[in-house]
Amino acid sequence: MQKLNILIVEDGQSQREMLRDFLRSEGHAVTEAENGEKAIKTVFNNQFDLILLDYKMPGMNGLQVLKEIKNINPEIDVVIITAYGTIETAVEALKVGAIDYITKPVDLDELTILANRIAERRLLIQENKLLKEDLNKRGVTADKIIYKSRQMEELINLAGRVAASKASILIQGESGTGKELLARLIHQLSPRANKSIVVVNCGALHEQLLESELFGHEKGAFTGASSRRIGRFEEADGGTLFLDEIGELSPTIQVKLLRFLQEREFQRLGSNVNLQVDVRIISATNRDLEAQVKEGSFREDLFYRLKVVTMILPPLRERKEDLSLLIDHFINKFSVENSKNIQGLTTEARDLLLKYDYPGNVRELVNILERAVVIARDQYITTDDLPFKSDFMPTELDKKSSGTLRKSVDELEKNLIIEAMEKSQNNQTKAAEFLGISERMLRYKLKKYGLKS
Repeated sequence: MQKLNILIVEDGQSQREMLRDFLRSEGHAVTEAENGEKAIKTVFNNQFDLILLDYKMPGMNGLQVLKEIKNINPEIDVVIITAYGTIETAVEALKVGAIDYITKPVDLDELTILANRIAERRLLIQENKLLKEDLNKRGVTADKIIYKSRQMEELINLAGRVAASKASILIQGESGTGKELLARLIHQLSPRANKSIVVVNCGALHEQLLESELFGHEKGAFTGASSRRIGRFEEADGGTLFLDEIGELSPTIQVKLLRFLQEREFQRLGSNVNLQVDVRIISATNRDLEAQVKEGSFREDLFYRLKVVTMILPPLRERKEDLSLLIDHFINKFSVENSKNIQGLTTEARDLLLKYDYPGNVRELVNILERAVVIARDQYITTDDLPFKSDFMPTELDKKSSGTLRKSVDELEKNLIIEAMEKSQNNQTKAAEFLGISERMLRYKLKKYGLKS
């Protein structure tokens, strides 16, 4: 595990020393500060990964210190230490920028888990930063990689780690999530980037045409084959072959693809000559291939050959943190393309876009925003420019408002938490990811609303 450079800000000497000795025994580098003023000076002159910040101190309190720290370096992760009875103050700190909080007396096992999670996250961010720098050096358009969510951070990180290998990769995800874009990213990061990535939609052609498309054919191989044709495998030699909608393959082509993956050779239609090419296979599907294997429509041996590495693209509704970034990016993109001076969206239009679930995922979002930019009369996109109105999607707030705004918001929040817990089968880690909050915040909300975990 990556070791952290940690600052402990705590006015109680015995508590500070206990935390210092424990964290050092875990291998972390630790600095101490007994008050907020000293902490700010220390942060100004040193680099830290993590700050454990007591909320209640003489002089500046934890919230004031937190604001100053974030002004100096917004990248530092800050964890608030608070008494059990003052959790509301920790919630306020989370709004200001703290990454999490722990309660006194500090549970050292819990502290270890928290430090490890922060270390993993910081390593992920650092690797992804290097990955983006590498992309820029290679001339890859980094503006195509729009994300903020932890799910996408991990996925892009995995892409960077597997790109240099020869392993076959299976990308799974709903239609419109960007499977081809991810395949192209992997290719661009690989040693094959100076060769072609060849894309084949396996669901677009019937069996004989697809077989010819993939493997090529000799003159006279079938009616209409008036000349030899080079297939996509040969075109992709030295590069990458991306097979989209892999679940549509017929049993005959599945056998031929399996043979290539096992032997690295194939034959053109109408030929008995074995051909060899150096091709990396990336495949994608929006189907449940495991279910197809069980029902016998997809070969189990081929399935395992294709999924040496499996990458799962989450639907847009499960990574809503990315939505605002995507909205702003595509509005700017389509404004430039269409010579429009679109400055943004009205509050109502943005709110509507953020509430929508996007069954068509990013592809649907792109379509909605391009249309909105094209038809917008003003510098700001309004709800009139969107293909749905507010009454198209009645929310829990609309349906269950019981008088006061606070009650309505609480009711909506409670129902969202219930939905997330049901979707994750009561897995708090996954539920917190769905909601875009920390596990600790989720536990607090579960307790607040009297919900069982």
